[in-house]
Amino acid sequence: MAESKRPPLPHDFHPEVPSFTVVSDDLAPGGVLADAQAFAGGNTSPQLRWEGFPAGTKSFAVTCFDPDAPTGSGFWHWSVFDIPATVTELPAGAGSGKSGALPEGAVQVRNDYGTREFGGAAPPAGENHRYVFTVYAVDSEKLGPDSDASPAAVGFNLRFHTLGRAQLVGEYATPEEG
Repeated sequence: MAESKRPPLPHDFHPEVPSFTVVSDDLAPGGVLADAQAFAGGNTSPQLRWEGFPAGTKSFAVTCFDPDAPTGSGFWHWSVFDIPATVTELPAGAGSGKSGALPEGAVQVRNDYGTREFGGAAPPAGENHRYVFTVYAVDSEKLGPDSDASPAAVGFNLRFHTLGRAQLVGEYATPEEG
């Protein structure tokens, strides 16, 4: 996929908010996702750590979105919210869907694979896709939706309750078959 023809990143049309920093021991900005973060390689959510978020932050949300998916609407790989404001790091594998992997009170909704966990990268053969990991600083302890909400509904609520946003973009390509 040519760089100039790629769809916009998910926040290009959202209201501007202050940015803060998110880093990962598993992914460098603009780097390649490890096979552990791929669907066929383990579905392991990367370690994420953030700082510099706005005063007044009462909780966090974390999402992973593929804007390059051939769906017309992208593909949600992960959506978790109501992460307590005292939590500023998720270890690798926190999105496993296992009880206790996320901080107490955090809510994880179904991804576009239909599971309540991190679903790894799986672009069509020969394509290189971007995976946008976003940490949102939220103005309330409880965002509003429950675990039956869609990632799009979570995103709708985040649009109106985001105080700040940090994003880390990685890429992944599935080799051409042949």
